[in-house]
Parts: sequence; structure tokens; C-alpha cells
Amino acid sequence: MSRKKRIIVWSLAGTGVLFFLGLLLVGGAVLFALMTYGRDLPDYTQLADYEPPVMTRVHAGDGSLVTEFATEKRLFIPIDVVPKQIIHAFLSAEDKNFYHHPGVDFFGIARAMATNVRNVLTNRRPVGASTITQQVAKNFLLTNEVSYERKIKEAILAFRIERAFSKDRILELYLNEILFGYGSYGLAAASLNYFDKSVDELTLAESAYLAALPKAPYNYHPIRRKGAAIARRNWVLSQMEENGYISKEEMREAQAAPLDVRPRSGEASFRADYFEEAVRRQLAQDYGSKKLYGGGLSVRTTLEPKLQAIAEKALRDGLIAYDRRHGWRGAITSRSIEGDWVTRLSNVPTPLGIESWRLALVHDVRAEGAVVGLTDGSYGFIPFSEMAWARRWLPGERVTHPPEDPDQVLKTGDVIAVERLADQSEQMRLDSFFTEDGRPVGLVASYGLRQVPNIEGALVALDPHTGRVLALVGGFDFTASQFNRATQAHRQPGSAFKPFVYAAALEQGFTPSSLVLDAPFVIDQGDGQGKWKPRNSSNRFYGPSTLRLGLEKSRNLMTVRVAQYIGMGRVMDLARRFGLDVGMEPNLAHALGAGEVTPLDLTAAYAMLVNGGKKIEPTLIDRIQDRYGKTIMRHDMRPCTGCEAEAWEGQAPPDLPDNREQIIDPRIAYQVTHMLEGVVERGTGRRIRSLGIPLAGKTGTTNESFDTWFVGFAPDLAVGVFVGFDRPRSLGPGEEGSSAAAPIFKDFMAGAFEGKTGIPFRIPEGVRLVRVDAQTGVPARPGDNNVILEAFIPGTEPVPGQVAVLDGPGSLALDGRLRKGTGGLY
Repeated sequence: MSRKKRIIVWSLAGTGVLFFLGLLLVGGAVLFALMTYGRDLPDYTQLADYEPPVMTRVHAGDGSLVTEFATEKRLFIPIDVVPKQIIHAFLSAEDKNFYHHPGVDFFGIARAMATNVRNVLTNRRPVGASTITQQVAKNFLLTNEVSYERKIKEAILAFRIERAFSKDRILELYLNEILFGYGSYGLAAASLNYFDKSVDELTLAESAYLAALPKAPYNYHPIRRKGAAIARRNWVLSQMEENGYISKEEMREAQAAPLDVRPRSGEASFRADYFEEAVRRQLAQDYGSKKLYGGGLSVRTTLEPKLQAIAEKALRDGLIAYDRRHGWRGAITSRSIEGDWVTRLSNVPTPLGIESWRLALVHDVRAEGAVVGLTDGSYGFIPFSEMAWARRWLPGERVTHPPEDPDQVLKTGDVIAVERLADQSEQMRLDSFFTEDGRPVGLVASYGLRQVPNIEGALVALDPHTGRVLALVGGFDFTASQFNRATQAHRQPGSAFKPFVYAAALEQGFTPSSLVLDAPFVIDQGDGQGKWKPRNSSNRFYGPSTLRLGLEKSRNLMTVRVAQYIGMGRVMDLARRFGLDVGMEPNLAHALGAGEVTPLDLTAAYAMLVNGGKKIEPTLIDRIQDRYGKTIMRHDMRPCTGCEAEAWEGQAPPDLPDNREQIIDPRIAYQVTHMLEGVVERGTGRRIRSLGIPLAGKTGTTNESFDTWFVGFAPDLAVGVFVGFDRPRSLGPGEEGSSAAAPIFKDFMAGAFEGKTGIPFRIPEGVRLVRVDAQTGVPARPGDNNVILEAFIPGTEPVPGQVAVLDGPGSLALDGRLRKGTGGLY
């Protein structure tokens, strides 16, 4: 063998030995890494059952989005519904060999090493070579620690993950886990938050931009770093073209497209803060915080957006109207108008409750009104007509004389709340005020003086047949107080409880025409507690009056006599059936509403009167589905054979069973409803009558006007309104349910029935309508004027010439005479 051949042979042998030694060295290093770093690694098999935290979405009854609850705003999207265009964009941006490597891209590592050598020489940042599988291992199982040890563990886990899961499953985990910025976790949420689109609606340019974000979402912010964002997007598009996913023409067209983000729409255009919080509390109680904020629940609530908007406005306007009747409590604070007044005004903390108003600084007070400066440096004018309500406030909510001049209300330097007026007919020209460049300010907009009410309240509207809460407002402003007075405030219902006392009396044989003595009532309370002497609000006595008249005029003395005669045990039993017996005691004061109820419970009780005496449970939620679409809760549990038909083929509509418990005779329920119609027609709720639709209801006012109510209904809508101070005190002289709560009820019903025709109340079988004298309850004679149709159960109608008189406990006479005795006339 020649010397040249021997050199070649030895060289090849040496190379082979070196290669073999290299393999041994690499194998040893791999074995060492596996033995050193492969132990005690997180269990990658948990990814098989991994469910990323997904936001809970709450929808109104019409399907519109109300709110979302989440610690990470994420929507889960299965890989099989992700468009190929988006998958191609992410592969081009992150891992073009994803479907071909075993978890670690060795060619990518070699390419990155060569690139990093050049980057070191040119002072550029080094590039990485992590595959999508490695990123899944890091995001799910490891930390973000920057170290070789973590990279080795990441690679080991990537190999193991690739052996256990399909490529599609790994990509699905990746796309649903990563952070895209804008508070968006996962592809579906990012598509909505950046472009207000579902993933299947994204353009090529938008898909490429989302694929550009995972590398460093805040470095490619679409507004603050728009240039870098477009450059990164265009790079992704060039990679898609290089990899053969798109043509050059498609690439150029997408690269020329503007990068415009759009605010997410589809969220509620109405306020429902108290309703949302009540739903959140219920979900947290029933399913726990983890399920609430990460379980991906789809919650269909009972909320009716139109009614909710009407309720918010009606309650807010009603509380403001009450507050204005009782005067101006003064400016928020004061600031100098000299020099940089705009900065000083802007630094005033915004008081809670004025979210929709603006802060203003009074610059000048003149006979026509007041000139104010706003936080943007502009000026405005408050005409005197917009502050004429601002009489001086006196303790005890007493009413004083209205102001005669603007300087009795405001002074220069006052910081106040104002609202721009829709009617700009009273604008003012300010030629004595100048802009920064020395020009006269000229014509300015007019504003109204505003004040956050001290008073609070609640409004509940529900479907009387199902208990579905259609609207709920728990206070003036949720940002000022999250205490939900609709569901959490336990207040005395006062006279609003009386219908249930009269319902108990009707069950014991009374009729709407039964006579009850309205006269002084005194009872010894025993044990040195003195005598209890209830009185009518008018401090007058009216003698024998019908049961109907007692309810229409809200007579306390008649109510107490009725309760004493039938016994408080029977009143409490009926209250229990209507859900009003919590904390109730068997004393006569509770017949006048001395117990405590929530507005939601009292409204539901009234609903059970108008629905014919059927038991309902108020609910905020119709249905809850889990992240997979399986229904896990439903309010209406009735079986519905035929409801799931795919199409109508002439079949009859499904026949739903009525499984509601009958808690009172439907004829008696109608008698009470009919009497409550009289409250609106002739009684304490007559200011509601002008709406011109069939309505019924009852006012409620407690001692010294601490709590005021109006609760009532139309045939298919029950509404309750409460008004009172959080720390109970009198609403002031002359204030009662008819003045504080009834106007709110009226405004709500006016909005709810706008453009609609009311329907009459439904009369159940077994009721006879008889013409009677409205004052005496006796059958009407031809030519009588004050006549109404009264509802009677057959056999209980009044007989001409006879008067049923209860003379003492348990005795009855039918001789037409009024008898005296210990029990008086019942």
C-alpha cells in the first residue's frame, strides 16, 4: 500500500474514531442530562386533561353580552375550527417545521447558532430556537427562568410531550394559552379584543398581526408602537410567502393594509351593575370562585335590556327629584379662580356618584345665572332656571323657600357638579372672559346644577308567572355603593304588607264589602310596656267602612281590627306561603308591616297575587352551560316533549305542564288584585291612574316615613320600588310612599308600556262581579252614581237590606243594626 493510501486510511479511521468518540460524548451528555435534569420533572401527562382557564360570559335574556368574569380573559377554541390561514401564520412566525420535528428543531438550533454568531459580531440581540412544543412545555410546566438548566428541561419535556400527544393537540394548547396583550389570553379572545371579530372573520393581514404578537406583545402594541407592529406583521407575511402558504400578490396586498384595531362591541349598552353583581355572587356561591373566573360558564340570565335601561333611569330620576325637593347641601369644595385654575380643578378628586356629570368651578355669579369653568379649560353657563330648585337644606329634610337670586346658591370659587343640557336655548355670550390667545370666549353652552342624592332606593321588575327578574337596580350609583338594596336591604314594608292581611281575612269568610269599624284602638302590651295606640295617617276616624275602602285608603285601624279578629296566626300562615314570614312575630304591629323584607321578596309576593295564587321563586338566571355546551343548571325544570323539534311540520305546540304550587284560592287572589286596582283608581296610588292602562298596587310608608314603597303590577309585570336612607331616618314632612316611590313606579311603567296597549286583569272561574256602592259595599240601585263592580265568590254577595255585623269575638248578627261591644264593629 502506498504511503498516500495509508495516510487516507488512517485519516478516515481517525475521523471515524473521532466521530464515534463524539457520538459517545454526545450520548453521554444526553444520558447525563436525562439522569440529572430528567428526574423530578413535572408530569406532562396532566396536559391530557388540561383545561385552560376560560372566562365566564353572562348574557341577557335576548342573548346580548352583559359582562364577563375572568382572571385571564380567554375563550377556548378547538383546533379543528381554527382557519388554516391562521395556523400557517403562526407556523411561519414561530415554528415552520412544527409538523416535522420531534419536539426540538435541530436544524432551527443550528440556524439560530449561526445567526447568533453574526448577531454577536454586529451587537444585535441573539435569537431563540424554541419550538411551539417547547413553548408549551415552558408555559404549562416550567417557569420563565432564563438559564441553560431550564432550556434542557424544556427540551426533555418537549420530547416527552411529542410522544404523548398529537401535533394538533399541542398546537391547540399553545393557541389557547398564550398571552397576546390587550388583556387577551388565547387566540379567540385576541381576535375579539383587537379586531372585534371571530377568528373565522380575520383577514390575512389581521391573522399575520396576531401571529406576530406572542414573541413580545407589548413591543408590537398597535397604537403605542405601531411602526414596529406593522414591520413585524409584514415580516410574518413574508415568511408565509417564503413557506409557500400565500402568493407574492397576496403578501404585497396584506402588507399594504393599514393596522386598525377596533374597540370590541357587543357588550351591554345599558347599565346593569347591581344585576351583574347579584349574578356573580350567586355563581360564586353555587360553583366557587375557580369555576366562576376560569370555568368557561355560559350564563343566560333573565335580564331584559330595554326594561333594565328604563329601570336605571326611572330610579335615578326619582331619587334626584326627591333630593331636589329637600334642598341644596352646598358645593363639593372650593378653589381659587386665579392663575392656573384648570389644574387646580382637575386635581379635585371626583366624588362618587357623578360619573355621568362633570366638575365645574364657579367664576362669576350674576343675576342671569353663574359662569363656570370646566376641566378642559372651556367655560359654561348655568341659567338661574337650572338652580331654582336649590333651596337651602335644613336638618330633618325640612323644606324652605326657593332661592330668589343665584348668589343665594353659589359663590365664586365653588366646585360643583354640572350636566350639559339637551336644551341649549339659554346659552350665554361671555365677552368679558377671554381665551389664552386673548380672544373673547363668546357663546358658551348651558349646564344644569347637579347634586348626588343622599337618599337611596331599589327597583325590581319581574315576570309574575315565572319569577324571572327582568330588571333590577339596587341603588343610585354602583361606584358609590355596591350594597344591593334590592336583594340585601331588609326594611319594613309598612302598609305595603296590608294586602296579605286582607287576603287572610278573605280566606276566613270576609268579602270586599264586609264592614270594619274604623275607630280608636287601644291594647295593653303588658309588663309595664304601656298601651299600644295605632292611628291612621290622617289622625282621623271614619266609622264603619268596607274592607275594600280600608285597603284603598290604607286605614291602619281597620287593618289591626281585622288581624285581631282572625288572629295573627292566620296572618303569619299566609305570610309564610308568600315568603314574607322571616322574622315575623305574632303581634298586631306586624299586621301593619313592622317586619322586615327585601324589595325582591315583596315584589315576588305581589306577583303571586296577580298570577292567580301560584308559588314562584324569583330568579336571575335561566340557564347555565359549561365550556362544552352541556346544560348544568336550568331554572325551568318542567319536561317539554316536542320542544327540541328541528322544524315545524304542522305539529301542535308543546303542552307544558303547570307544576307551580297553588298557595291561595285563585278567586281570593283575584279579589285582592281587584281591590288593589281600586288603590290606583281611587286610593293612595291614584297618581298612577293617569297612565291609562290596567294597573294595581299599594303604597307603603312606615312610622315617621323611614321607609317608603310602591309595589304593584300589570297582568304580566310585577314591579316593586323602595326609597329610604341607608341609615334609616325620616324622609321629611309630607313624604310617603305616594310621593317618593310611586312616581318612580309610574315612570317605569310608562316606559315599559310605551306604544303598547294594556290588557285587563284575568278573572278566574268562580267569580261573580256585582254592582255595589263604592262607599258602603251594598248592592247598587238603579240611578246610583258611585258604583263599582265588586268581585265575590258565589254565595257571598251582599243582600239588600242586610248588614253582616260581628259583635264581639265570634258572634254574628244579620239584623242590620250596629252593635256595641268589646270587639267593636268588624
